Amino acid sequence: MAHVVIDEVHELAAAKRGAQLTVGLERLRRVAGPFQRVGLSATVGDPEEVGRFLVGTGKRDPDRPGDRAFETVEVAAGTRTDVRVLDPAITDRDTTLAGELAVDETTASHVRTIREIVAENESTLIFVNTRQTAKALGSRFKTLAENEREAAERDGRDDAADPTEIELHHGSLSKEVRVDVEDRFKSGGLDGLVCTSSMELGIDVGRVDHVVQYGSPREVARLLQRVGRAGHRRDLVSEGTVVTQGGDDTLEAMAIARRAGEELVEPANIHHGSLDTVANQIVGLVMDEGEVHAREAYQTITNAYPFADLSEPEFQEVVRELDGNRLLWLDEETDTLEKSGGTWQYFYANLSMIPDESTYEVCDMSSRRGIGTLDEQFVVNFAGPGETFVQRGEMWRITEVDEEEERVNVTPIPDPTGEVPSWVGQEIPVPKPVAEEVGRIRGEAAAALAAGSTPTAVAADLAERYPTDEETVAAALKAVVDHVDAGHPVPTDERIVIEGSARTVAVNAAFGHEVNETLARLLAALVGQRAGSSVGMDVDPYRIEFEVPNGVSPGTFREVLETTDPDRLEAYLELAVKKSDALKFTLAQVAAKFGAVKRYKEGRGRFGGDRLLAALEDTPVYDEALREVFHADLAVPETADLLAALQPDDGGRDGPLDLTIARERTPLGTAGRSAGTEFLVPDNADADVIETVKERIRDDRVILFCLHCTDWKHTTKVRRVRDQPECPECGSTRVAALNPWDDETVAAVRAAEKDDEQERRTERAHRAASLVQTHGKRAVIALAARGVGPHNAARIINKLREDEDEFYRDVLRQEREYARTQSFWD
Repeated sequence: MAHVVIDEVHELAAAKRGAQLTVGLERLRRVAGPFQRVGLSATVGDPEEVGRFLVGTGKRDPDRPGDRAFETVEVAAGTRTDVRVLDPAITDRDTTLAGELAVDETTASHVRTIREIVAENESTLIFVNTRQTAKALGSRFKTLAENEREAAERDGRDDAADPTEIELHHGSLSKEVRVDVEDRFKSGGLDGLVCTSSMELGIDVGRVDHVVQYGSPREVARLLQRVGRAGHRRDLVSEGTVVTQGGDDTLEAMAIARRAGEELVEPANIHHGSLDTVANQIVGLVMDEGEVHAREAYQTITNAYPFADLSEPEFQEVVRELDGNRLLWLDEETDTLEKSGGTWQYFYANLSMIPDESTYEVCDMSSRRGIGTLDEQFVVNFAGPGETFVQRGEMWRITEVDEEEERVNVTPIPDPTGEVPSWVGQEIPVPKPVAEEVGRIRGEAAAALAAGSTPTAVAADLAERYPTDEETVAAALKAVVDHVDAGHPVPTDERIVIEGSARTVAVNAAFGHEVNETLARLLAALVGQRAGSSVGMDVDPYRIEFEVPNGVSPGTFREVLETTDPDRLEAYLELAVKKSDALKFTLAQVAAKFGAVKRYKEGRGRFGGDRLLAALEDTPVYDEALREVFHADLAVPETADLLAALQPDDGGRDGPLDLTIARERTPLGTAGRSAGTEFLVPDNADADVIETVKERIRDDRVILFCLHCTDWKHTTKVRRVRDQPECPECGSTRVAALNPWDDETVAAVRAAEKDDEQERRTERAHRAASLVQTHGKRAVIALAARGVGPHNAARIINKLREDEDEFYRDVLRQEREYARTQSFWD
């Protein structure tokens, strides 16, 4: 073995898989002797740190004491990056488009702008931050293309240009679909691809002319990695456009684009001392050699950089845990680790450090039939008796979570008025330096406005210094201008502003996700302790919003911030985190990697998590779970520095970081940050939007299927459906209106012997037919809407209202609920 080359080494440096790899390289060195290690990356923020990660410390090498030498080589590839930040202005076309696509005008402007960029280039990648956004954006592009084809067909224009073809690419698609999409894009059959991080690394899709990033990329490294896919050849410019969603999102994208131009990439957040990785690799060594002396195993593992500071007592605790779980035998007399009956089963079940996650079956208790699945993390974080959610276009209430059977039992809600969950999975964290730059931009703008500059002049000045235009900056600064005009102190990188009203307190802090998450957990714990009641929290990179009990004011939060000893921060956080679902969920995953439970089944959910926590609290399993939560979600040293900067000095003078209370809720404090644009029509859609939506639904296609004879099936547009549909074969009005792709339901109704899923589809078809039989075409319209099933269609139809527009508004509200919650169901 002469060389090992690791491509995209930055991706591994920040993951447990990377820590696992470093020990794997040391294991390989035991077998093959020294070899050269080469790491490749275009987005490394700290090359020295990643170099040490790659080559190891070699502190305990018998043949070569001391750190291993390495060299950092920066290759001038000849490529440049040109990124522009754009918040599209709303045009007259967007008002019409909003109705066609069932979105608001702002989102319509984003869809239109992205499509125009794709049309201007030959091949464009469109990156989004979440799979849900990818699906929603991709469906809108498909709708636009279909509308253009139908318009050309209706007008008899055979020579009309082909519509812009944009497809979807993300990790949950089957391999066959992904490969087909990649091949079509490479051959020029597609103009654009909507994609997630699955397209960042290595996949060959041929030449890419341009990259669009929809929404802030959150990190400099992510922006460079994505835009770097364009012009991926020597001496070409990598061109990209960040289409933003206004406010904080725009200012953040501006900061990231500027920092990308100066190659200010974030350092790798290496996992130091992850004990489940140690456990995994100890078993790997035993598998390699049959038996190994514990001292040799310790030396091999600590030669790897992430484990250089692992103490012998910590190592011995891990060994004893593995011995207790019968994953290996520890011969205490000879201090030798040997294979046991469970060694090979564990090893092959845990080849990767990526944790397993399963899905829970959702069972309708009224019919005893399965209706779909829910993601495990949704169940752990949100699912409990009494909670509500939307699945397959209908609202359900949870009656029981069965951990053993991995099943969520539910009952339908006749009047779904419950709150819809807003969980969208884990956000990409915004680093502290980026958030602080957003705070600085706010501060500079506020100072200029206070000095007499106009908003236009401030926007023009910032547009000179950042890769964007005046209109985009002006739109992003609107909340800052309103804030200053109202006389409120502006939260910046040097000022925290606390505000509140009724039972809400907001702490405006421009310090990024991890620092704000740390502050939020600390404040929720300490304020809750003082009040004798729990405190709810919601965190983004620029503010923390708390739901507080009566009697708690912004002054309470100020006092806690100014009097909390920074040296006790970690102890306070451990107490706070210990009660969290995040720790229980992580503990279950870590326990699986230690072989402490079989796929952590006993550790799933709130109640299982409590039992597991009690059983494992004084073990390396608990220590690792706590370390991982701190590593993944919190920033303890940075937050401790922030608390120290808030402390008055010995003379009573305020600390260097300003802490101010606003007299009322402020424009910046209430602006919030969306987790991504929602592809939804606003609740109070105006008459023009309603009229356009009417046209969109009337142009939608439906399957009319007779449930009496089951012979007649006809696909048509909603506008062509008679006021009272009936079967031309048998004359029955028992006709179901189905989605145009729902051939599975037709097959289910016709099946002589039905499985559970076919029974469920048949029952749903009969409910739809009953609605059409009673209410005619109005039922067909409701059922043709996106995500509106028979249950909700009945509720919409039966509601008393003054005019037809109110009917369509109710249809749109249900589409809105469907769009908000579709990420929860399968």
